[in-house]
Amino acid sequence: MFDFSIVTQWFDNFLRQTLGLGDFWSMLIECVLIGLFTLVAYALIAIVLIFMERKVCAYFQCRLGPMRVGPWGLLQVFADVLKMLIKEIFFVDKADKLLYLLAPFLVLIASVGTFSFLPWNKGASVLDFNVGIFLVTAISSLGVVGVFLAGWGSNNKYSVVSAMRAAVQMISYEMSLCLCLITAVILTGTMQVSGIVDAQTGPFKWLIFQGHIPAFIAFVVFLVAGNAEANRGPFDMAEAESELTAGHHTEYSGMGFGFFYLAEFLNLFVISGIASAVFLGGWAPLNIGIAGIDTLLNYIPGIVWFFAKTFSVVWLLMWIRWTFPRLRIDQILKLEWKYLMPLSLVNIVLMTVVVALGLYIK
Repeated sequence: MFDFSIVTQWFDNFLRQTLGLGDFWSMLIECVLIGLFTLVAYALIAIVLIFMERKVCAYFQCRLGPMRVGPWGLLQVFADVLKMLIKEIFFVDKADKLLYLLAPFLVLIASVGTFSFLPWNKGASVLDFNVGIFLVTAISSLGVVGVFLAGWGSNNKYSVVSAMRAAVQMISYEMSLCLCLITAVILTGTMQVSGIVDAQTGPFKWLIFQGHIPAFIAFVVFLVAGNAEANRGPFDMAEAESELTAGHHTEYSGMGFGFFYLAEFLNLFVISGIASAVFLGGWAPLNIGIAGIDTLLNYIPGIVWFFAKTFSVVWLLMWIRWTFPRLRIDQILKLEWKYLMPLSLVNIVLMTVVVALGLYIK
């Protein structure tokens, strides 16, 4: 498996030794380039996800989806982006302008921040701290603040109701999300995202194999809670068109709305990426213990494995969205507090027993 840190170390040596730049300028150039790469990747993946969502939705509803703008409708998303960029951004009467402007940026910052923790390849993580799992959950919580401020600052009663619904839903399901990640931390013994992936390299070492029953339960609960955390169907009651028009971003136009739209799709990718990294091995190949086959699978770049697993989970979550009807707000909260939360707590105890007794696959 290729270690991308070889490339990063070569570039660092090129700046410091070949060009003779000091620590300040070397670090500045590296940070700017990594920041630009992250934002470009964020935007490109969003374009792919929007197009994929439309095609998957059309497939499940026996339609064609975008077809007219470009071959197979490939340019439709770019046309939509252009439309958003040229639309006027206006303020609602008596709205709190500071909160109204701040909300989309908080939502986007939370989305980009969690996106930066995804392990793309061995040695190719943008942010990789020894408490990475803790920071992922902490940074993602900024999105709750952004959603609430969007509704409160819009001076619209429907937006306020939506913001309240979204906030209570996101805070509730974050509990199950964190408990599922703690389950993975108990098994691997580390909170570092790259460390969790490293612990899954080897024959049948993916967490859902290694941790068997408790790991599989945590994986399923994580997907359900992650779907709800991202405000996606069937948990999109906060954006119920029939009663709330569009939810907390009703009063936003142009790129103000575009930021919310962008963050929603990327949160789907982030949830899927974390699920693939924590439970499905991330960039680690599927090794089965047969030397010839494992060697062949190891030649496939880690980033290919990561994207294949992540987009498989994305497709699964899209399938769920366009299959199940929207839940009521009481059903959403009942599912979390009466079923998923107790199940997650029991599952942590079960995983602790499995690790303490050495019943996991070594």
